Amino acid sequence: MRRVRPGGAGALTPAARVLRLRRRISLLFALTSAVGLIVMAVLAVRGDSGRWREQLDHTMDADTSWALGLLETDEHGRLVLDVLADSVDTACPPLTVLLVDGDDKGALTVEHAPTKPCLAVDRGVVLEAGRAAVRADGVRALDGRTTGGDPVRVFAQPFYAPEAADDAAPQGVLVTVSDASAQRDAHRRLVWRVTVGCAVLVLLSAAVGHVLSGRAVRPALAALDRQEAFLADAAHDLRTPAASLRTLAETALRGETDGADVHRRTLRLAEGMGRLVDGLLTRARLMSGTAAVARQPLRLDQLVEAVVEEAPAAGHRVRVETVAAIVVADPDLVRRAVGNLLDNALTHGHAPGVPADVLVTVGGDGTLTVEDAGPGLPPEVAGALFERFRSGSGSTGLGLSIASWVAHAHGGSLTAERSAAGGARFVLRLPTTG
Repeated sequence: MRRVRPGGAGALTPAARVLRLRRRISLLFALTSAVGLIVMAVLAVRGDSGRWREQLDHTMDADTSWALGLLETDEHGRLVLDVLADSVDTACPPLTVLLVDGDDKGALTVEHAPTKPCLAVDRGVVLEAGRAAVRADGVRALDGRTTGGDPVRVFAQPFYAPEAADDAAPQGVLVTVSDASAQRDAHRRLVWRVTVGCAVLVLLSAAVGHVLSGRAVRPALAALDRQEAFLADAAHDLRTPAASLRTLAETALRGETDGADVHRRTLRLAEGMGRLVDGLLTRARLMSGTAAVARQPLRLDQLVEAVVEEAPAAGHRVRVETVAAIVVADPDLVRRAVGNLLDNALTHGHAPGVPADVLVTVGGDGTLTVEDAGPGLPPEVAGALFERFRSGSGSTGLGLSIASWVAHAHGGSLTAERSAAGGARFVLRLPTTG
């Protein structure tokens, strides 16, 4: 059998598990957004990196191609650079002519180099670019740095001897250098903006994901709250009839009551418990939105008289003053609300050891008033009297909360104030036919 460690994942409450699921959904949403944004950012940065290099390479390719047209050879096939030196300012951009030394493609000699170039690059960088072009038998470009550490782009284009065969090796290489500082700075600014933008978007997506996940789990949390409320209300309403059944059974076992009377009282209690369960289920369905209030014309005065007659007085005094009043309401729900108000008055509306004196009044405007002569409303609960689990005498306080819910479900109200006798006075108002 699987063991659950105290405080572990298995010990979490249902609400805590739903909230943990919300955090996981938010994290997954943020991670998904982050991965997508990072991929797009990497593609954008790499694209920009290749773009500015291609632009520089295209410019240097045009320069070297034009310079190739100025190369001449004498009658002995030797390279003549006079025209190139006279026609091209080889100092800026610096243009270096390398010749292949024999059949060794890695052996290059400098045939011409600017004396005072605008970009001072180490000769090893120039030779490296030239060797790469000779080995590849085509143009090559690479990144480099000046002797001062500034970024440059080095471009090498091979050239061939006049009337050389198609498969002949290059005679030499033209190498030029271009300043890449502006392009590199612009690229770094782009990387910085993309990084900051991605971070902001990831945080924004995390916030949006948290809000959306909160909306997604809100129905589950509401359902859990309704479930807890239903269980608490069921325990509250069934506690009294269950205790009565136990007392009745103990009395019957002692032989103090006639058997037929015990059966009749047991049947009444069972019927009452069945009505309570039906009422609780109805309330749960109403709160979950799966059922509607069964509104119909109802004689409030007759319903109140029936509730008072069925209530166990147990030595208490209950007076009823009614006039004919027709309200539009659900009979079962109103019966439960009236019963809870009366039970609250009989339980809390008197001093210990003194019978309760309760006055129940029904007005023609659909108003029900329940007054007692007890100690009144405790100040510490007066502001939250109709909230669940609030009471001034140690009870759960669900009875008043259910009565208040019934009143508001019908578009009415339930208020509490001090009575003329110093006790509590509850006023239930329901909509009438008029």
